[in-house]
Amino acid sequence: MCGIVGYVGPKEAWPILISGLKRLEYRGYDSAGVAIMGDKGLQVSKCKGRVADLEAHVGKKGLKGTVGIGHTRWATHGEPNDVNAHPHTSANGELALIHNGIIENYATLKEELIKRGYVFRSETDTEVLVHLIDDIQRTEGTDLAESVRLALLNVVGAYAIVVVDAKSPDMLVAARKSSPLVIGIGNDGDHFLASDATPIVEHTRNVVYMEDGEIAIIEKEKGLRVRNIKNQELRPSVQALEIQLETLEKGGYDHFMLKEINEQPRSIRDSMRGRLNIAGSEVVLGGIKDYEQKFVNAKRILVVGCGTSWHAGMVGEYLFEEFARIPVEVEYASEFRYRDPVINEDDIVIAISQSGETADTLAAIELAKSRGATIIGICNVVGSSIARITHAGSYTHAGPEIGVASTKAFTAQVTLLTLMALMIGHRKGTIDGARFQQLLLELDAIPAKVERVLKTEAQIKYIAEIYKDARNALYLGRGYCFPVALEGALKLKEISYIHAEGYPAAEMKHGPIALIDEEMPVFVIATQGASYEKVVSNIQEVKARKGKVIAIVTEGDTVVKAIADHTIEIPASPDALVPLLAVVPLQLISYHIAVMRGCNVDQPRNLAKSVTVE
Repeated sequence: MCGIVGYVGPKEAWPILISGLKRLEYRGYDSAGVAIMGDKGLQVSKCKGRVADLEAHVGKKGLKGTVGIGHTRWATHGEPNDVNAHPHTSANGELALIHNGIIENYATLKEELIKRGYVFRSETDTEVLVHLIDDIQRTEGTDLAESVRLALLNVVGAYAIVVVDAKSPDMLVAARKSSPLVIGIGNDGDHFLASDATPIVEHTRNVVYMEDGEIAIIEKEKGLRVRNIKNQELRPSVQALEIQLETLEKGGYDHFMLKEINEQPRSIRDSMRGRLNIAGSEVVLGGIKDYEQKFVNAKRILVVGCGTSWHAGMVGEYLFEEFARIPVEVEYASEFRYRDPVINEDDIVIAISQSGETADTLAAIELAKSRGATIIGICNVVGSSIARITHAGSYTHAGPEIGVASTKAFTAQVTLLTLMALMIGHRKGTIDGARFQQLLLELDAIPAKVERVLKTEAQIKYIAEIYKDARNALYLGRGYCFPVALEGALKLKEISYIHAEGYPAAEMKHGPIALIDEEMPVFVIATQGASYEKVVSNIQEVKARKGKVIAIVTEGDTVVKAIADHTIEIPASPDALVPLLAVVPLQLISYHIAVMRGCNVDQPRNLAKSVTVE
């Protein structure tokens, strides 16, 4: 959720920290702050609002010093205000700490510290940590690194922390458990810290991904040392970043979300690159090649994810059951671990997450691993936690997604699930050769078809203008398009704050039809396929109650066009591939409605990109 940056080196820290915080602002934008060690000692400045508000608060000259930490917050404990903003400091002002995560036993620790005379100024769980470290320094006489280690032995919860100490002015100490933290190693003796690689790539491509239970000590003269919570020295593994700096810019678009919607022809193609072999009539997923037989023998597949990834998993359910004939259950990761699910050793669990750091999904993985299941990861971020703790998996290769509302991540995840289902179905012999070859050709054509869908944007913008003031909306779909209806509704409410719900079209008669009147826009995915006639009947039921119908239809459709208020055409495709096309106009409708309503499209209220706390 929150974004962390840190710097140690010969350069001025302020511009590096501010640039890094701007890159990370999609992770949280309730408040921001920095602590920089300079000639004047430890200087701390923080305020409610965005990073730009922090810049204005500090002034054009910034803060001087070559060691520092910065934080942009998504509130968990305590409302967004100046006091609750990070960094938090010790009573004497010599320690400053930033934190991403949740300290679950903070109340117990806080009570004990209050008895020892500590005064708390904020409502956060984080402030407990800085006082606990300070208390250990005072009572045990230990240095900063050892005090951090001993403090963390008493902590229950998730954390990525970075601490600076006026008594050790050339040092940062960082630690992680269940929250991501990356160390960048520069060429000029400088080191960078961040929640993900986006602030680091402009400075260096050499990084160390910290593992759970690791503590990093970074000093100007001695460089980087890593130990674990048991105080054992470790040798850090340096890896090369693959992302490109230009992918982190808007590239001329007004918003990252619009850019990412328009990147989908490329991101879908990149998800298939090197995996879809038309000439050889095969699908090759190197990341799961060693587990193909496990898939073939699987009695059941469990899919876990949250939000948009859960919707992609629902499409995956249809794909695996149709092509591989394997029963599939799709679970909310947030519910999975709390209901004592039945998990067998011959189950395959597919965990889906854009960031690869989703806390609920990570917890679900750990539970499934403890029961002996095989865990396959699908994520977008190289070196992420899910990529490291699963048995095997595949990256979507969608490129960085900065907009909080996922767009290209969804289509990339669905593309990868399609490849998996086709590969396993072909291996099992549950798809005949001719159909398999035809589906490969159709999948290969999807990027070009998405480009055609994107050309309908002017029409979509016109429709958005008509319905921008709606208070509620329904989204209907059948079969493969039911999850798309859910995803379309999620996009609308995420960024425009219009209440929207997705339903299987047939379920409309079991309750939602009571809501339909002349003010209610109903978005229906009505492409020609197995359920076409049924969906047409559903549209007629809506029109009989004066509802406004916006239908996604197959090019050349005349039946729905005659009864719907608006139609948006997409190219013909097999039912299994329609989600990759039908979701695009729904993304664009949500985007344009949100812009017309004056909403912050890339950073919608109360939301953060990477949900690293439960």
